[in-house]
Amino acid sequence: MVTATGTQIVDDYSLEMTGKDVGKLRDAAHAIPSGTRINVTFLGNEDLRMRVEAAEAVRELGFVPVPHISARRLKSQTELEDFLGELQQVGASEHVFVIGGDPREPEGPYADSLSVIDTGLLPNFGVTEVGIAGYPEGHPDIATSDLWSHLEAKTQSLKDQGLERVVLTQFAFDADRVSEWVKETREHGIESLVRIGTPGPAGIKRLLGYAGRFGVGTSASIVKKYGFSLTNLLGTAGPGKFLTELADDIDPGSTRDDVKVHFYTFGGLLNTAQWVSDFSAGR
Repeated sequence: MVTATGTQIVDDYSLEMTGKDVGKLRDAAHAIPSGTRINVTFLGNEDLRMRVEAAEAVRELGFVPVPHISARRLKSQTELEDFLGELQQVGASEHVFVIGGDPREPEGPYADSLSVIDTGLLPNFGVTEVGIAGYPEGHPDIATSDLWSHLEAKTQSLKDQGLERVVLTQFAFDADRVSEWVKETREHGIESLVRIGTPGPAGIKRLLGYAGRFGVGTSASIVKKYGFSLTNLLGTAGPGKFLTELADDIDPGSTRDDVKVHFYTFGGLLNTAQWVSDFSAGR
């Protein structure tokens, strides 16, 4: 049985989808609370029209679209303005998430998410809130000191522009480390909402593969903290153990209202929504 404290951690959760997941979102819509924030990724194999149509579908289904902007994938300022303009036209530009992106070499003028934020263009297209990335377990290619300085600089730039901020983390498996990292964000003067990224229910092989890709822990630490067995790699795992431990670690008097959960669904929108419903019910 999941404790009441554990279930509260998933109140007002958010989800993630790709531009190709619109059909899956429609199938899952009945299981997702109205007003749920749904992030729409910015993948290299999807074009502007697909991303915009996905964000529009999120809004039309009664959810809050949070389209991603991948800095290093943008080929020009014109492409950035076109994307923001198209989002604004379909009523999907209010909330965005700005990320550096996967390419090692920028495809245009923006080397990182801060360079997009510092253009000052976002408010011109109706943006009122911007999500930025956090890395509780570090980043394989960026020094920890640089991660903190970048997070502080982005937070300050957004504040100077009068924009609300949300820190959305890369997924993690170590609840102790995540709760400590949340405290560290406050010590660095970052008081915005933090959404802790966690995988929705997924195949164990996939979880380990994504963890390796993003440099999140080791197989041994993931097994220990997340609660599954390497002898059953064909099985699936959900984040119940992680979330229950996280809820227990977070100080309810100071940070609980400022910490929520974001689920990376790997396309499993319905499975994730149903899992959250069961978890919330204590099943």
